[in-house]
Formats: sequence, C-alpha cells, structure tokens
Amino acid sequence: MIDDLDVGVVGSALQVSLGLFVRRLRQPVRGELTLPEVSVLSRLERAGSATTSDLARAEQITPQAIGATLAGLEERGLVERRPDPSDGRRVVMSVAEAGLQALRDRRSARSEQLAKALVVGGFTRAELEMLMAAAPLIERLGESL
Repeated sequence: MIDDLDVGVVGSALQVSLGLFVRRLRQPVRGELTLPEVSVLSRLERAGSATTSDLARAEQITPQAIGATLAGLEERGLVERRPDPSDGRRVVMSVAEAGLQALRDRRSARSEQLAKALVVGGFTRAELEMLMAAAPLIERLGESL
C-alpha cells in the first residue's frame, strides 16, 4: 500500500539503480550509432518527418547541434531530406530504410547484451518474472516524468 511506503525512498532507489543501468547501456560500441543519432532516428521513426528546428526543439538542443547530427546521418544514408509537402520552402527530414535497419540492429544488439547479462548474472526464474512485471511499470514511470 502506498501509505506504507516512502515514495521518496522508492524514487531515490530507482534513481540510483536505473542510473547505473542506463549508464551501462549507453556505453558505446565501436561503429555503433551515437546517442544523439539514436535519439534523432528514434524520434523520426515514432513521430514521422520533421524540420530541423522541430527536431532541435524536441531534443532540447541547438539547431546547430541537430544540424551536425543530421548531416552525419544524411551522409551515411540514414535520413532523407525532402521538401515539406505543406510548405515547399521548408525541408523535412525523415528516417530512411537504412536508418530503420540501423535502429533495429542496435536494439537487437542491446537486447542480446541484456539477455547475456541476465544469464551471466544468474537471475532465477522468479527474478526474471519480477523484472518482466516491472518493465511496463518502469515505462509508465518514464512517461510520467
């Protein structure tokens, strides 16, 4: 019952444990997409085409920074530049098929990394079931932030 729990203590424990988890997942693998690149590709995948300024606002970074990230992605064929259908003077960026494949590859590699850690870490069936039950709650918590 929530009355029996100190939500501050729960929040603090989650911050520490999820912080470590995220830091470890963010450790780059050679040749892999950078975090800003993954973020931009994922946003374009979820939300569809967007202008550079829309992306900069959504990612909370400067237009210059998003421009550099997009330039690198475009150079590798991971995003495409097209005229805005509603205003031909503007340009919108969209994720290319190669960008979608790069995201799938990264997610697959990270899933394999997590699966290996679950085996190597000696997690029991009961612990795996608890983690599985916690996943939607952690997602809901993230959406509430």
